[in-house]
Amino acid sequence: MKMQHAEKFMEERKRLNRIVMKYGSDRIKRFYSLDALAYKEGTLSKKFKEMLGLIASLVLRCDECIMYHTVKCFEHGLSNDELEEALSIGLIVGGSITIPYIRTIFQTWDDLRHGKDRKDDVHENK
Repeated sequence: MKMQHAEKFMEERKRLNRIVMKYGSDRIKRFYSLDALAYKEGTLSKKFKEMLGLIASLVLRCDECIMYHTVKCFEHGLSNDELEEALSIGLIVGGSITIPYIRTIFQTWDDLRHGKDRKDDVHENK
């Protein structure tokens, strides 16, 4: 079975981050640490923080950040309705230039949902 685009992306991201950690100085590693700390559970849930990250990435139009936060939103249980409502805010803030990115987000979301559905079907048939 062919690996989904999001899964390939996340594996490549991990591989590249290992290389950054191999060569990066404390300055780079401290920024990575700060980023990780910002998304930890706190007053705001991880789910909510990932949604904020997704919308900021949408408005800034960063393909890699959009993919990462879309996957994380899915993993943290964001609903279809929550995703759509958050994206509508991003569209208002970012304008029509964000539409191609919204298409990509929904395509990735659909792929993730279908992959989950297939996995659920496999477990139900056991």
